[in-house]
Amino acid sequence: MRDFKYLIAYIIPIVVFASYYFGGIWSFSGIYVAFIIIPFIELFYKGTTENLEVEEEDTQLKKYLFDFILYANVPIIWSLLAYFLWTVSQGGLMWWELLGMTSTTGILLGGNGINIAHELGHRNTWYERMFSKILLLPSFYMHFIIEHNFGHHKWISTDKDPASSRLNENIYAFFVRSSVMGYVSAWKISGEQTQRAGFSPYHLIKNPMWGYQLLQIAYLATVVAILGWYVLPFAIVAGILGFLLLEAVNYIEHYGLRRKLLESGRYESVKPHHSWNSNHELGRIFLYELTRHSDHHFKANRKYQILRHFDEAPQLPLGYPGSIILAMFPPLWFAYMNPKVEKVRERFAMA
Repeated sequence: MRDFKYLIAYIIPIVVFASYYFGGIWSFSGIYVAFIIIPFIELFYKGTTENLEVEEEDTQLKKYLFDFILYANVPIIWSLLAYFLWTVSQGGLMWWELLGMTSTTGILLGGNGINIAHELGHRNTWYERMFSKILLLPSFYMHFIIEHNFGHHKWISTDKDPASSRLNENIYAFFVRSSVMGYVSAWKISGEQTQRAGFSPYHLIKNPMWGYQLLQIAYLATVVAILGWYVLPFAIVAGILGFLLLEAVNYIEHYGLRRKLLESGRYESVKPHHSWNSNHELGRIFLYELTRHSDHHFKANRKYQILRHFDEAPQLPLGYPGSIILAMFPPLWFAYMNPKVEKVRERFAMA
């Protein structure tokens, strides 16, 4: 039965469907689950530090179930997105219902869509990387697969990484810096890769960034063509909320942690203490083990079902959802987290 625990993550698509189908107070169902129920439960249930044995890891890697659970999200998420946009196009909804449904859709696109895209974007097969791009598209973050894989994983926990938050940087300033500079970084990395392949860095065909922009524009144009201009702002806002949820996760994952710059001019190798982790069981399930983030940075294509706990990895007492809520109130976040950051910095002699 342990193998089926990740099916619990399908609660999010179910409550998202309820948001659109029932409306009314159900419109905010995504918020109820993601930012009220889960954080409340995690206050009392911290989870486990248990890791799989090496033999168990090999067994788990051979099970197609874990891949299928991710793949199935592609049609589910796009079907729910279509249902949301169609529901909005029908009119007759109160402003607060529209707010609730749009927010719930943002949670779906960010918490399920981008998070699963992140996992699949590190895989080696062409179809898994394609699934990743399909899931990133409605959040207008297709560039993430370039910047994250070749930028963030290289510069994690340094000031060269837009996605690594700095000590005393509030989450709202981080949203702007990370989203803007991450996009700029993706163009730079993609241009360099295209140039190394022997083409102009701005080649319209060989540089994939151009194609990503066209696909995202085509998505919005299709929404307008089928459902009308009225629906366009809701598609845009839902997508923005989706990528802001990703950036909120980025914010808490590396807050204040820094790698040492060595005398050689290079940064020290990435270690477990360069990421904030959480063993809270519900967060681990709903985010497909993203909260065991240190092991992900140790080996980026290590599949989610075998990610490990490290004793030296700093832990977030509130879990990821609860930490995001706290981060929305910067004075409280600084008061709560800064002493913890200082302890980690002292323990590992961080700069």
